[in-house]
Amino acid sequence: MIKVLVVDDSALVRKLVSQVFAREPDFQVRAARDGLEALDMLAAFRPDVVTLDIHMPQMDGLACLDRIMVERPCPVVMVSSLTAEGAEVTLEALRLGAVDFVAKPAGAVSMRIDDLAPELVAKVRAAAGAKLRSSLRLKDRVRHRIAGGAAPPRRATALSSEAAVAATGDGLVLVGTSTGGPPALETLLTALPADFPWPVLVAQHMPASFTGALARRLDGLCAVTVMEVTKPTLVAPGCVYIARGDADLILSRRGAGLVAMPAPAEPGYPWHPSADRLVRSALKYVAPAQLIGVLMTGMGNDGAEAMAELHRGGGRTIAEAEETAVVWGMPGELVKADGADYVLPLHRIADQLKTLAP
Repeated sequence: MIKVLVVDDSALVRKLVSQVFAREPDFQVRAARDGLEALDMLAAFRPDVVTLDIHMPQMDGLACLDRIMVERPCPVVMVSSLTAEGAEVTLEALRLGAVDFVAKPAGAVSMRIDDLAPELVAKVRAAAGAKLRSSLRLKDRVRHRIAGGAAPPRRATALSSEAAVAATGDGLVLVGTSTGGPPALETLLTALPADFPWPVLVAQHMPASFTGALARRLDGLCAVTVMEVTKPTLVAPGCVYIARGDADLILSRRGAGLVAMPAPAEPGYPWHPSADRLVRSALKYVAPAQLIGVLMTGMGNDGAEAMAELHRGGGRTIAEAEETAVVWGMPGELVKADGADYVLPLHRIADQLKTLAP
């Protein structure tokens, strides 16, 4: 049984969201009307997952999340509006430790709750099995008498029998991620130097109103240049190209140059931006040996099939290790398909890329 605490200042939203979970056989649900009441309920109810509205009186969602991560860490799914402000606040929530977010529908929630319900249930189920970063707010938690520490990471596993050998010539790095992706991308991309020799293309499952904010945030943190792809763009070394949300990112060629292009969602690819479609489009124009696929934290299996194809064709693939993935769905599926050359904890992936890309 998954115990979920629904936190929202709207009595109607609390009722509707609670009913969504009550219809499922594996949920036990309680509700709180603001952040202060939620904190009071943590010890008694001991929820497996908290759904947390951002805008609330007395204590807003970010302040409540901050306290939860210090006082009783548990997976939190934010409920956010699809606005520029909502995007910035949601990204901050993910940085503070939220596992995932659900976009609150515009207009009357009562009219849209049936549309929201499947995504909400799926994300909360995934969050119930999510792994919180052991180092998150560790000093603060110790001060609050919550014991914890980061276990020493296991050694990286190279599934390929070959030693790591750099490819020659120009190539691309293709990254797919979903749940837990923004903090993972921050860890990966901030470790790359400004002169990283291959362009990096990223498919992060997100709405369109969020990916621009994600790109701007990462660009301010990274030595490499990070941008959202909103039009056909020639790719260049030292640059990272974030797919625009609710659509896909594909690769094409114009003249002698490779071009990253936004593309409308296509039947057969259920998640967007699609990592599978990104990899397959790259394989049309670039030899597998010149491609490195990286599949990081996320629920589902997007990217696993196409990256396994890349691996079989002679390309290099890296799956994030279970020990650091918030949700080991996507990278786990790549490992199960025998499609990963390397299975690495998150903090080791950038070093492997620097070894493989000349």
